[in-house]
Amino acid sequence: MFTTATRDFTKTNSLPDDLLAAIVALKQELNAIILAHYYQEPEIQDIADYIGDSLGLSRQAANTDADTIVFAGVHFMAETAKILNPNKLVLLPDLDAGCSLADTCPPDAFAKFKAARPDHLVISYINCSAAIKAMSDIICTSSNAVKIVSQIPRDRPIIFAPDRNLGRYVMEQTGREMVLWDGSCIVHENFSEKKIVQLKVQHPEAEIIAHPECEPPVLRHASYVGSTTALLKYARESLSSAFIVATEPGILHQMEKEAAGKRFIPAPPTTNCACNECPYMRLNTLEKLYLSMRNRAPEIVLPEEVRAAALRPIQRMLEMS
Repeated sequence: MFTTATRDFTKTNSLPDDLLAAIVALKQELNAIILAHYYQEPEIQDIADYIGDSLGLSRQAANTDADTIVFAGVHFMAETAKILNPNKLVLLPDLDAGCSLADTCPPDAFAKFKAARPDHLVISYINCSAAIKAMSDIICTSSNAVKIVSQIPRDRPIIFAPDRNLGRYVMEQTGREMVLWDGSCIVHENFSEKKIVQLKVQHPEAEIIAHPECEPPVLRHASYVGSTTALLKYARESLSSAFIVATEPGILHQMEKEAAGKRFIPAPPTTNCACNECPYMRLNTLEKLYLSMRNRAPEIVLPEEVRAAALRPIQRMLEMS
């Protein structure tokens, strides 16, 4: 992992009485923008300047004129912001906010996987480390993966990494064969098909909508499959009054705000735990957000050769999107 952090333990971690006002003041002091993923806690979403999925957040990071980017998300998202903004201060409230999917694709192992297929174009899902991005030809998100793969000449073989479930879905949608890296997300592979079907029996009026990172048995029951932004748009525009939502339940906060009066039921995991919540996303808190801005840490730092190599496939994604 190339990300490093600066922590100043000489400073007290005491918090102001009015945390929200203190964050607003620090935003002005730092000329900062707060970017938050849909899977963050509601209170973080409510104070963010922009809330979105990986593609939307990448576009915001690429276009911001702020001096400081505070990324309320996970590791690879903050790394992407730094790749796009080498001269800006990029902060991640909790440096341990990683990604189970990114962790399934170690750079050394992937380098060997790629070397064994030298004629293959490498398309990597944005949910990967900067090191994997640096080995890729094009980056994609769940919003644009089908569109990007559809633009590749059919005689060009493709490696798709790291998510096998998104890769399978893209293959079905495009009719393209691809070599898939065997990675997955602990949240999206944990939804119970049996429990979702039982929920549908209990709530026959509810539509099942799902993220393409889900396992194929779950996707088969979905009336709509899409990225978090696409799911939000669909829920807002659909005539249905209720939805069973198979993705991280943080998105329900925005769904309830944008589709008031509709009912949203989080899809249950296989066990009785809170496994449908991403433990990494939930490491960020409003308190940590404030402390990161006050202490200017943890800061995301990348070696320039890695950053420059990772920038090219991200730029290609933005151009092809």
